[in-house]
Amino acid sequence: MGYEKELRVALDAASHASRLILRDYAAFLQIPDAPADISTDTDRRSQECIIKHIRAEFPVDSLCAEEATPGSKDCPMNAARIWIIDPIDGTRGFARKNGEFSVMIALVEEGRIAVGVVAEPEKNRLTYSIQGAGCWKSDDGSKPPTRCRVTTTAELGRSSVTQSHSKSRAEPSKYIRSLNPASVVETYSAGIKLALVARGEADIYLNTYDACHDWDICAGMILVEEAGGQVTNLRGERPRFGLPGAVQKGGLLASNGILHSAALAALQSDF
Repeated sequence: MGYEKELRVALDAASHASRLILRDYAAFLQIPDAPADISTDTDRRSQECIIKHIRAEFPVDSLCAEEATPGSKDCPMNAARIWIIDPIDGTRGFARKNGEFSVMIALVEEGRIAVGVVAEPEKNRLTYSIQGAGCWKSDDGSKPPTRCRVTTTAELGRSSVTQSHSKSRAEPSKYIRSLNPASVVETYSAGIKLALVARGEADIYLNTYDACHDWDICAGMILVEEAGGQVTNLRGERPRFGLPGAVQKGGLLASNGILHSAALAALQSDF
């Protein structure tokens, strides 16, 4: 089965949500000390915008979304097809006004990710995939899409790792010390980090949180896999979507695939 229509709807929804977010972002008063769990009215309005576009085309599909909004509560429950939505991934970056946020939209059918879209509104970057059709990027909207491929880095010591912002760059965490990469890139948005790996702009994405949710990783996971990479939790298990609670446990490791086993082995003693 092809998913061209689903991709078109997801891209259209992400575009409309991105425009809404940027209008609010321009007027938003910066919150320099915004906490990790911050949620804004823009998150909720973005989610309603996305849901409206999806339900107009696919009214019987189910939804799994981060925010508690009217549209997310009043929807059919159909486990076969689930749209997984993060209306602003990295709201902390939105609130701090550093541009580190994304819109994440994915479709899961029968447990498999069929479509994934990660839009970065402030940076005007877009990365997307259909199952079996590769990963593609379109930046600035001025050039035709180009295919994404993960890196070919084969040594951890030469790798670049992307992760969430740490408390101190001067004191690397035990996880970074175990991987011993050549460089570390930090950003608030998991969508951005997964897109970095898919685009070949980072070798590894490391998430050491005890738990996250389906909407934090689903859209970005298909990007990495379709670009030739690998995604598991830190126990080496592939994430499963659509389970009760939409909770993902055991952290996350996304890589170019070549480095995956070595990275898991290096991190084993830390968990």
